Amino acid sequence: MSWSQDEERMLAMIERHLTDEDPRLAARLESFNERVVRGERNRRRTDDKRRRWRRSTVVIAVSWLLIATLIATLLVMAFHNEAAAVPF
Repeated sequence: MSWSQDEERMLAMIERHLTDEDPRLAARLESFNERVVRGERNRRRTDDKRRRWRRSTVVIAVSWLLIATLIATLLVMAFHNEAAAVPF
């Protein structure tokens, strides 16, 4: 949601007065704002890494399941085939 020109002008005026009256407080607020923005960026990166990690974990799990199914199928086929049976 964007602000009207009047609201932006009033905020700019408040910012100028704050900077003139208490420059230390204005600097601290600006520093806090930068840290919040940096934290948001880091949180997005972390979420992206988690998403990639989950996706790769699912791919690996499905791959292992397919491999196990193929091995089980081959064993069942081998034991049911008389030609492949081990003679005793």
